[in-house]
This record gives sequence, structure tokens and C-alpha cells, in this order.
Amino acid sequence: MSIDTYKLTSMEEPTDEVLSQLMREAAEDARMANIQATKRYFDELKQAAAAI
Repeated sequence: MSIDTYKLTSMEEPTDEVLSQLMREAAEDARMANIQATKRYFDELKQAAAAI
């Protein structure tokens, strides 16, 4: 079983290595989403402050 072939709906438990890789990828996705959301938030604050 590898990260490329494992399905979360599988009845098989993932190996520790596959689970670790899945968790690393999910954490990276969350970090990137947080960075983008923070940037959008501060961009909107700047626009609102400029409009005042």
C-alpha cells in the first residue's frame, strides 16, 4: 500500500508510513489555506481603511 493507492474509504487500516504522509499533506494544505485566508483578511482591512 502506498500514499498513491490508499483510499480513505478502504476497510484496510493504513500503514504508519501512509498515515504519516496523509497527515503531513493535510497539515501542509491547512497551512497554505491559513496563509491565503490571512492575506485576504489583511487586504480587505487595508481596502476598508483606505475607503474611510
